Amino acid sequence: MRPLALLGGTFDPIHNGHLRAAWEAAEQLAAEVHLLPANVPPHRPQPVLDADQRVVLLRLALAGQERLRLDTRELDRAGPSYTVDTLLELRAEHGPRRPVVLLLGVDAFAGLPSWSRWLQLFDLAHIAVLARPGHARDYAPALQEQCARRGCSVDGDWRDRAAGNVLFVDVSELDISATAIRRQLARGQEPRFLLPDAVLAEIQARRWYA
Repeated sequence: MRPLALLGGTFDPIHNGHLRAAWEAAEQLAAEVHLLPANVPPHRPQPVLDADQRVVLLRLALAGQERLRLDTRELDRAGPSYTVDTLLELRAEHGPRRPVVLLLGVDAFAGLPSWSRWLQLFDLAHIAVLARPGHARDYAPALQEQCARRGCSVDGDWRDRAAGNVLFVDVSELDISATAIRRQLARGQEPRFLLPDAVLAEIQARRWYA
């Protein structure tokens, strides 16, 4: 079965760094990728835009292609957006056999031991770390132990299992920050070429982040 990969975040706003990483992961993993905007992120400041506003921007960013899709289940669920709850819900929908891959940036992966029920994540999904080539892999001992036990190459046999492996996916380094984009907009600057033109036009038309 074709793997299902998940990229979560606040997407406040969605930008080309998010999109390019998701696109390259879809290509390398031969996966369908869902973007999952968080309702109440447990590990970071709360979004500036509300859920409906962020969904508007995500739909504009994803228009015209089928490889990346929007999944709003975390926005529809009250309370903190714990990834383990999302994966449990997806497992109930897709069954025990389909490979599911949780896509994480390097910083998010390094903080994994602080997540709710973090070891249970490996029972529910593979974890793919999106890193630029040659990025140092210096993690806490508990996480290093999991990498040693579960490490698998992108071209390995992880697709034969529904969950349990750690993959490292080399992606292009696009050092784009949603925080920096919001600051530029607040100063009246135009962060063109950092996010899709349609997204920027909508933000400017509605004066979001101004």
